[in-house]
Order: sequence, then C-alpha cells, then structure tokens
Amino acid sequence: MKYAVIGTSWITEEFIMGANLVEGMELLGVYSRSYSKGKALAEKFGAPRVFVDLHDLARNADVEAVYVASPNSLHYEQCKLLLKSGKHVLCEKPITVEPEELAELQALAAEQGKVYMEAIMYMHNPVRPKLKASMQALGNITSAHFDFSQLSSKYPAYKNGENPNIFNPEFATGSLMDLGIYCIYPALDLFGMPKSIWSTATFLESGADGNGTAVFKYDNMLLTLTWSKLAQGFCGSEITGDGGSVTIDSISQLNGIKFCRKGGEPVEVVGETEKHVIMSYEAKAWLDFATKPEETAEQYQDASRMALAVSTVMKKIREVSGIKFKNR
Repeated sequence: MKYAVIGTSWITEEFIMGANLVEGMELLGVYSRSYSKGKALAEKFGAPRVFVDLHDLARNADVEAVYVASPNSLHYEQCKLLLKSGKHVLCEKPITVEPEELAELQALAAEQGKVYMEAIMYMHNPVRPKLKASMQALGNITSAHFDFSQLSSKYPAYKNGENPNIFNPEFATGSLMDLGIYCIYPALDLFGMPKSIWSTATFLESGADGNGTAVFKYDNMLLTLTWSKLAQGFCGSEITGDGGSVTIDSISQLNGIKFCRKGGEPVEVVGETEKHVIMSYEAKAWLDFATKPEETAEQYQDASRMALAVSTVMKKIREVSGIKFKNR
C-alpha cells in the first residue's frame, strides 16, 4: 500500500519507522506547509514526493492511503477531504474533536469503501490479550487506577512566554486530548461504559488543561484516571482485586506489566517494546483492514466502535470538567 504522511513531527517519524517494519507498506510522499521540512523528512526516509498543497496530495492517484498527524483541529476537514478523494486514512489520536464528526466520517468511509481508523497503540498491540488474561487471576476487581503523567517537552517554552500548539486551545489540544485518551481506551475496553463520570481539571493561562482527573463508577468498582503534561509520573497504573494486582508501567504502550499476589513476588507478564515497533502494529492493522476487508471486518468494526465510544466519553469529560476550545 503506497501511503503519504501529513506532518513532520517526531510522531510521524516514529510511525514511518514502524511502517518500515511492515511488508507491503511503501512511503510515497510527505505533506507539509513548509517545503523545506517536508523535503528533509522525505529525504530522510526515501520518499520520492513532497506536497505543500493538500489538494494536490488528495488528487494524486498513486497515493492509496494517508497517515494524518496534523494538529487536532485540522483532523476532521483533512480526513474528510482525503476520504472523499478515495484514500484510506489513519489519523492520529484524537481522530476528531467531536464524536458527531467521527460518526459522520465513519459513515463517509463506509460509503467510499475505505478504511478510516484512529492511530492508537493500545487497540492493535498484541499485548492487549495478555493484559486481559492476566486479569483473570485478580478475582473480584474493585478498583483500578490508570495514569499517564508525562512532562511535556514544550512546557519550558510555554513558561518562557511562548504558546506551543499543545497548550493552545485554538488547536483543540491539552492534556486530556493528548494523554488522557490513552487512559480512556483501556478503561472502556476492559470494563465497558461507566454508570457515571466525575471529572475535574486544572488550566493554564492559555486556557488549555494542564492535567486532569476522572472517576468512572461501575456497579461494584471505581476506576480513577489521571493525566498530566505538567509533571513526570513514574508509578504507572494498577488494577486490583482480592486475588492480587496487575501493575502497568506504561498504559499507552502496555509496557512493563506485572502480576503480584499478596505476600508474593511480582511476576513479569510483559516486558518492554520500543515505541516504533508498537506503532508498526497499527500500521499492519491499517494495511490488513484495507487489503483484507473480509478477513478483518470484525476487528475493524471493533476498532471503529471503540473510537466512537472513547470520543463520546472524552466529550463528556470536557463538559464535566469545563474544558473548552476556541472557535468551537
């Protein structure tokens, strides 16, 4: 599958390195508003074409698929154009800002016979079934805590008076959209939709949420989610029951999973895997969904349903905690 990328940031590079591990993926072009940045990335990874006009990319018949890693506020319009142009689309999280936008584009993709999916490591990670299997020994699960607190590399620039995209509400960003989503995916996948949601956040002067907390209440369980771009966490995440606990060093990558019983030593379930390798799994899923639609229909529908459920919950959290974006 010949694909192009939108964006030249580090996450695009990680994706390309991951896609390079997948047989059948071929990088054809790079889109950037800056020709020099696009050219530099294209040359680094051997892509023959550089696009500075999105419509030129959309019209290019050789490009079968596009990976979108632009600012969140651009996802909906860019993906809509690409789907209408007959491209398969893999869009970085959050796939759209609003769940209504996502539902519209999912319907458009179905109309076009194209794949439209969210680039989220959790859903396509082969470790996911191992996590679920390890939970079977936990007995009655009554609580869990998922955390993704990662100090932003852009925070020093923000403190120095700059306004990076990630802390600018005009781009529909902030800690929930960037990091909280990684907690919400496993929450819904492992425990389903909560009975009720409580949430709060702290805000920077720019209006962006710097960190946040949510509590999901189930019939017999409480799940606490925390996320932050203003501090670096090291404690990870934990699921607890009367039979023991499962700890997860990285909830986004599902790295460092251990099981422990009371009075026992932790037993490793999963070790560490490099990020670009984990991203290769979503690239492989994208390729398979596009080229083997009948074989992968159930998996694709599962990913689509989960993306819409997560988007719906994220909107609820924004409403409860007061997160707002400019021009919306």
